[in-house]
Amino acid sequence: MTDHKDYFGESVAATYDESTAGMFTADAVDPAVAVLAELAGDGRALELGVGTGRIALPLAARGVEVHGIELSRAMADRLRAKPGGEAIGVTFGDFTTARAPGTFSVAYLVFNTIMNLTTQDAQVDCFRNVAAHLAPGGTFVIEVMVPQLRKLPPGQNAVPFHVGETRLGFDTYDTATQAMASHHVRVENGEGSFHSVPFRYVWPAELDLMARLAGMRLRDRWADWDRSPFTADSESHVSVWEKTDG
Repeated sequence: MTDHKDYFGESVAATYDESTAGMFTADAVDPAVAVLAELAGDGRALELGVGTGRIALPLAARGVEVHGIELSRAMADRLRAKPGGEAIGVTFGDFTTARAPGTFSVAYLVFNTIMNLTTQDAQVDCFRNVAAHLAPGGTFVIEVMVPQLRKLPPGQNAVPFHVGETRLGFDTYDTATQAMASHHVRVENGEGSFHSVPFRYVWPAELDLMARLAGMRLRDRWADWDRSPFTADSESHVSVWEKTDG
């Protein structure tokens, strides 16, 4: 995302909801929306990487005013075509620098989207940009995986995350640079396709330091949206930082 390349163009946006259908279920969406609605209170919510509205639409349906920042116009078109989508304001641009109008009680990045920023500098800039959007006492929420390096035996750099009859997905890691990529192989009607997206994996403690640099401090960290405890065996975390300066 730091090179402003759109990896979620028309070909990805057209099937995004179907390809990530498991993340659109009530079990996946409702706990996240409940936490974000509580943090928003009577204020506004800002979603970085609003996409097709998986979280923004149900959050808005609970009475929270939601604004999104989005790089992909194709993804935003899907959002606007859905019931309630026109009520979600969208600012187009890279969420390290793009400024949405007004201030917000909560800002959030879900579904590993912080890793779309492929350098440490960009991730730091994201925290600073969020802090500039938040009202004093506002919160920033990130949902992101814990890097699965424990699954890498010596000499291996790939970890599969989906193996099916028509689809293969695997992540590759460079432990020297924290660069990684997700690779998607599909075979449909006898024809194959390949899609790859670069990421930068990031550790919880590293995120905490980024927050401190932006004038925020850690308030909560859970293993999931259900607020279950975060442990050494957790494969993901939901972290909440609070803006401490004015």
